[in-house]
Amino acid sequence: MVRAMGLLFVMWNVPYAFALVNPVKHRISLIESVIMQAIGLIGETSILLIGGPYPSPIENTLKRFILFDGIGLVFLLMAVWFARVKKSPTSTR
Repeated sequence: MVRAMGLLFVMWNVPYAFALVNPVKHRISLIESVIMQAIGLIGETSILLIGGPYPSPIENTLKRFILFDGIGLVFLLMAVWFARVKKSPTSTR
């Protein structure tokens, strides 16, 4: 089971790799990464708030995932901001 989860993590990181290599060229991968990260953050937060009560180790693990995904989402949104394509001013001629 642990190996399967590790494999899933590798699969889920494919868009992140393309976005990291060239965020301007692979803008769709960057946007997909933002969406995936947001889904993770929302889902994990929902699990923590709606479910439970959880044993302490499970609750602590959920909180670590929430922290990790929250920080990751902030960095990805910064990447979207920095990788935005500036439009050249249009000529009036």
